[in-house]
Amino acid sequence: MIGWKKTSLAALALAVGLLNVQPSEACLYCNAVSLTFCEEIRASDVSIIARLIERPAPQEAISADAKETDEIVKAKFEVLEVLSGGKHLKGRKQIEVTYFGRAKVGSKFLLMGIDPPTVFWSTPIAVTDRAVGYLRGALKLPKDGPQRLTFFLDHLEDQDEMLARDAYDEFAKAPYDTVKKLKAKMDHGKLIGWIKDVEVPASRRRLYLTMLGVCGGEADLPMLEKIITSGDRKAKSGFDALIGCYLTLKGAKGLKLIEDRFLRSDTIEVINPKTGKTERRKVDYSDTYAAIQALRIQGQLGDALSRDRIVASMRLILGRTKLADLVIPDLARWGDWKSMPTMVKLFKEANPETTWVRSPVLLYLMACPLPEAQKHLAELAKIDPDAYERANAFAPLKPKTK
Repeated sequence: MIGWKKTSLAALALAVGLLNVQPSEACLYCNAVSLTFCEEIRASDVSIIARLIERPAPQEAISADAKETDEIVKAKFEVLEVLSGGKHLKGRKQIEVTYFGRAKVGSKFLLMGIDPPTVFWSTPIAVTDRAVGYLRGALKLPKDGPQRLTFFLDHLEDQDEMLARDAYDEFAKAPYDTVKKLKAKMDHGKLIGWIKDVEVPASRRRLYLTMLGVCGGEADLPMLEKIITSGDRKAKSGFDALIGCYLTLKGAKGLKLIEDRFLRSDTIEVINPKTGKTERRKVDYSDTYAAIQALRIQGQLGDALSRDRIVASMRLILGRTKLADLVIPDLARWGDWKSMPTMVKLFKEANPETTWVRSPVLLYLMACPLPEAQKHLAELAKIDPDAYERANAFAPLKPKTK
């Protein structure tokens, strides 16, 4: 019973979250990995490029008494360039900073400090001359807009991995409409190469697929279809963005492939490459979830598919009872009240393995403005009073209807 309660409450929380979700303005499938360098520098009171001129003595060479002091891991740095907040240095040309690394004397670092006048320095970040030039350029850019992203466009998959990650983060945090304005400047060939490279991190691959959806065309569809139907998990990393890119480029005609392979049934017919015979295999849950997520994003921000057509695809999941709770909140948020009879049936036919579907169904009915919904609620509340009580606690959080 404890396990069931946790599952039921988790489903309820998910349903409420999706009912009240608002479309994101950023890259459709991207999540920033960390703060960008520009964000970190702006959040600091002072930032500099400095050269290591003296490393601290190795721990084993320091006496026991000396190890009790706070000076044992301080390194000396020479200030080479002030990026921001120079007034807080008060003319100092050298600083001492806690440093545990083993970089060679003469190496360059980015250092950021806060809380002047006694500046507390962050851990020194080793930088190359290329990275120093990158920081100079990035800090001169406008805070937003296509001009800013154009600079970082040239550093995607940079030879310096630190810059590649930072350029990705800049794109991941940029509005999708701004990304689309770079269409003419996107290097289609590079994007294809990065998408095919299974060693590219999934997060960055999602960005490149989003960008291909902006600058790609019909000629890219065979490649995308080959990956979609592949059994290679590495090739399918960032699968939600892959499906989203495919649907953006092919439109409603691309839905049949996605529906047949990932939404309509728990199993699918495939050809065994070893025997050449057709056999049925279970559809991977992660693939189905990726397809749902792609449709969800298309419904929120995409313009390649009509909302009604997306809803029709989502409804297919209602036939797979164990997964129905994944799409019920979306159907409620989009005002699909034609699915009400199916929802009521799901509630009444729920068994111990699918009981969690009841909470999302009740939230769906509570969000519905039609009189029939209230009648069904009264009936279902008698069947499962506990589920009704849990769902009713979230009743004020109703989504806007069409």
